[in-house]
Amino acid sequence: MKQYNRLIHLLAGPLLLVLCFFLLPHEMIGPEGRGAIGTVAWMAYWWVTAPVDYAVTAFLPIAVNAVLSMADMEAVIANYASETILLLLGASILTVSWERTGLDRRIALRFLNLIGSGLRKQIVFWFLVSAVLSSVLPNAVVCATITPIAVSMLNYIGERDVAKSRIASKILLTIAYAAGVGGLATPLGGAMNLVVVDYIQQLTGEEYLYIEWVVKYLPVMIVLVASNILFLIRDIGKKEELGGSQEYFARELKSMAPMSIEEKMSLLLFLLATVLSFTRQLYQGILPGLKPAYAFIICAIISFLIVDRDGNRLLMWKSVQSKIIWELIYIFAGGLAAGTLINDSGAAQAIGELVSRMGLEGGAVTVFAIVLLTLVLSDVTSNTATAAVSVPIVISIMQGIGTDPLPYVYVATIGINLSYTLPTSIRAIPVGYGLSPKYMLKEGLGLSALVLALMTACGYFLFVR
Repeated sequence: MKQYNRLIHLLAGPLLLVLCFFLLPHEMIGPEGRGAIGTVAWMAYWWVTAPVDYAVTAFLPIAVNAVLSMADMEAVIANYASETILLLLGASILTVSWERTGLDRRIALRFLNLIGSGLRKQIVFWFLVSAVLSSVLPNAVVCATITPIAVSMLNYIGERDVAKSRIASKILLTIAYAAGVGGLATPLGGAMNLVVVDYIQQLTGEEYLYIEWVVKYLPVMIVLVASNILFLIRDIGKKEELGGSQEYFARELKSMAPMSIEEKMSLLLFLLATVLSFTRQLYQGILPGLKPAYAFIICAIISFLIVDRDGNRLLMWKSVQSKIIWELIYIFAGGLAAGTLINDSGAAQAIGELVSRMGLEGGAVTVFAIVLLTLVLSDVTSNTATAAVSVPIVISIMQGIGTDPLPYVYVATIGINLSYTLPTSIRAIPVGYGLSPKYMLKEGLGLSALVLALMTACGYFLFVR
């Protein structure tokens, strides 16, 4: 029976591609666009049902594009060696040394002692930390650096199988969601916001002050943070804990031996890469090539030079490569490649044009349609690509009906920054650490519905009415 179900899921994936290719409206979406949408549907289905390993599904954009020629193959393949992929690889190498030195146990005890073992407290803490950092930093950097710290804590308390652990799944999903939400708080939250700022300046003919953005979106951020946290803790009991009391974790931490030189070096290299990533703007003019991804790679290379007191090398590639989470890297790359197919094939543009033909005339219905469009596009492609595609469409629709487009650009920006359901973009990171895409989809659909309703109301009353 199990093999029969697997066969059904295996065949259903390519069947979705065929159905999309032949049944989607030919007059509105070209063959490349229909193929791209079908490929994303195939990937989403296989990620949720898992008839093959998640990393295998991540290579579908290359395989299908080789047959259907939906986009330039070099552009598709480039996603599998992008800067973000190098960042994730560097971070993975650096965290391998944690287990060898015992640093992972020390970090876990520090956080458990600081925050406490209450699951609700843990969710709120990881959400706020990730959201605040991502308000001024790229969300991929935040998610890639915060997630390993949380994983080390989860490993210590015995929650190693993330897919089967409700606690681990909740915490990793929290970090990914918060890293996305926080990006809306300031224009520095990601390249997608800078794209929006550029369009606003074109519309107004004036320089756009960043403080205006912060003030304008503050009420939206309050609603988003509160609703996301309440959704995440909705099924967590007040007394539900990670295991062990705060006093127990304090005793365990106190009983640990002082940090060894190897531990200090492992921690220092990770912190150095993280700080360089977080303070990029301070040295960008002096070292323009030292982007966050390369900072992590440089520190990863240095980690192979560390020796212990006896002169033995701390890390050897043969042992390191078996501990690197390759699945994480390939899932992330596959999500990027799917986004390239959607954008370069014209599918995203076609979807936007379909929305423009709905006869929108402004008001609450138009706000709902814009938030829905941007939410969907952000789930299947990158936030920056969504901004580049959706904002011009929103402007043209509003100008076409003689309405000021600026309020609706602000509305679109909300959806551009949010996405919850598929393991694309930064949501591939928790999946790479073992989170089930099926769980992500289930939670993401519920939260997306809630956010769609709340953001439609916020967008209408704060920007349009």
